[in-house]
Amino acid sequence: MTQPARRRIPHGRLCLAALLMLGSALFIRALDVTEAVPLKQSFESFPMEIGTWSGEKGRFDEAVYRTLGVDDSILSNYRTPRGDLVQLYIGYYHSQKKGDLIHSPKNCMPGSGWAIIESSLEEVPGPDAADPFQVIRLVVENSGKRNVVLYWFQSRGRIISSEYMQKIYLVVDSILKRRTDGSFVRLISPVRDGDVEASTQTLKSFAQDLAPLLHAYLPS
Repeated sequence: MTQPARRRIPHGRLCLAALLMLGSALFIRALDVTEAVPLKQSFESFPMEIGTWSGEKGRFDEAVYRTLGVDDSILSNYRTPRGDLVQLYIGYYHSQKKGDLIHSPKNCMPGSGWAIIESSLEEVPGPDAADPFQVIRLVVENSGKRNVVLYWFQSRGRIISSEYMQKIYLVVDSILKRRTDGSFVRLISPVRDGDVEASTQTLKSFAQDLAPLLHAYLPS
């Protein structure tokens, strides 16, 4: 009786699988030797006055913080005299061990009942309109209410606007720098009168004022 021919696995796929296994092993090993890097200063001292914005600190439920696994964070609602509103959240991790990783809104917000309507990249001018940086924008909806969300990852001296690249840099830096510290910056503003663009511009203006302050807190 003739035996069925065995299906040969292409050599390239075997090499790729081997490299992925090696990379995973190195990453897991690196996690065991990475150094914990604290903030330059605690978010307790974060300013409640940013340009024309006045802030009021808030807190999530303790269960939320246990889920996030952050080492330091700030949650604050900032307003302008004309009534603009932005909620700021920054979560910082001394090191991202297994189980204590930065959570993406693309995973968390749908789990909280918010449907993602739009997703795009936006460019935010740096201080004095120099050194622009990219952020991720989401338009989310829940029970007829819409919010605009801007967020980015600021880790080990980089501003990253991609979940994919965030993970790549985490692996590379854990091996080469023995560092996995990182932060997640999220801004939310409600959509008024259906004007998504106005809310987006409000968030970009706040992000421009916020960016230079972060250098005093986040390690480079």
